[in-house]
Amino acid sequence: MVELLPMLVSALVLGLLGGGHCLGMCGGLMGALTMAIPAEQRGKRMRLLVAYNLGRVLSYATAGLLIGLAGWAVANSPAAMALRIVAALLLISMGLYLAGWWSGLTRVEAVGRGLWRYIQPFASRLMPVRSVPRALLLGALWGWLPCGLVYSTLLWAASQGDALDSALLMLAFGIGTWPVLLATGLAAERLTAVLRKRGVRTLGGITVILFGLWTLPGPHQQWLMGHGSVAPQQHAPEHLHH
Repeated sequence: MVELLPMLVSALVLGLLGGGHCLGMCGGLMGALTMAIPAEQRGKRMRLLVAYNLGRVLSYATAGLLIGLAGWAVANSPAAMALRIVAALLLISMGLYLAGWWSGLTRVEAVGRGLWRYIQPFASRLMPVRSVPRALLLGALWGWLPCGLVYSTLLWAASQGDALDSALLMLAFGIGTWPVLLATGLAAERLTAVLRKRGVRTLGGITVILFGLWTLPGPHQQWLMGHGSVAPQQHAPEHLHH
């Protein structure tokens, strides 16, 4: 769990920095949820928002668990290296996207449009949302909306080779998106404005790019973890016996 902690923090950061993108995709639905309830019932509005976002985050964790099982299946195969390289490249792409330097990541969203065509009708039937169970179910369905940011994070999570770790990383990513999507009114506008500032997006993008470079397989990972000089000593006695 201690080794997973830095990646959980990274997943949280990815979710927070990607909150502006999430607001662009889910902002309309957030408005619909709040507009359906009279202004004097602010407590009910918040309950619906929390239930919707809880359902959405749980759908991310479920997807992480499912794709993590696939990652576990190839963890000890030659395909594991290829999976990790692809995950690292997607992280770098996410960093470029967050920094506003390249938007090619959005093309990944085309992968899930076929599935979304089947899910969207069920989600539409839940509108307007006037109860917590409906909001929870709507969030669980809306979490499967095609999103290049989510897909890239999913593949990165799967590259860990452990289904539970993948689910936890996606859960952390989803929690990271909460501040923007839970905020309403002027607070949401202010928070979104901060996240969209060029300096903040550039710094966040560079951070994600560096993490993607670190994720690429290579000796640099051992050096960064302080194990670079240990391995040769451990294998030295075996060479002496030959």
